[in-house]
Amino acid sequence: MIIWILALGIAYLLGSIPFGYLLVRYFRKEDIRNTGSGNIGATNVARSGAKGLGALTLLLDAFKGFVAVAIAQHLFAPHLGYPAGYKLAAAAGLFAVLGHVFPLWLRFEGGKGVATALGVFLALAPFAALCGLLVFIVTLALTQYVSLGSIIGSLVLAAVAIGWNNKHSLFIDLCYLIIVLLVIAKHHQNIRRLASGTENRFSTKKSA
Repeated sequence: MIIWILALGIAYLLGSIPFGYLLVRYFRKEDIRNTGSGNIGATNVARSGAKGLGALTLLLDAFKGFVAVAIAQHLFAPHLGYPAGYKLAAAAGLFAVLGHVFPLWLRFEGGKGVATALGVFLALAPFAALCGLLVFIVTLALTQYVSLGSIIGSLVLAAVAIGWNNKHSLFIDLCYLIIVLLVIAKHHQNIRRLASGTENRFSTKKSA
């Protein structure tokens, strides 16, 4: 039990690091929450006029998800053995995304979790992560909608990850599914705008 608490606690705290907020605050002396959509994620940072910071936010948000899982896999999972170690790693990925979406440091008001989820799946199910990323890129290129690419890419990622889960663990499948459903749920406003035809395209500098 102590191993689980430590691993999941570390994963949540890593996920809670608000890189988009910190980068904009440090380099531009601004609060990204007062710009555009108010989201701390890479898309809103880029649309604020700081494309370089947006790209760095994307990388760092993905990196923290990857590291959270890697710590669970290599530091804690060996003490549990099979199959508990694999379940712990999947749960750590979920907690990293929860940390990003509900960060302790920003009164539990965070981002949408797309980049962090990508980092998590790069560690847990890299083939699924690459499939989801490819679908995201293609969808974005065709439609210029970041939100649509994120939603469709997430669904493909989940389907591939669950389909290729050679551990045959319902617990791991549920962790994968909850991560993706959480990401999609955080896009509820984007989904409404997509349905009404008022969603902004990435080529604009308005909020997403």
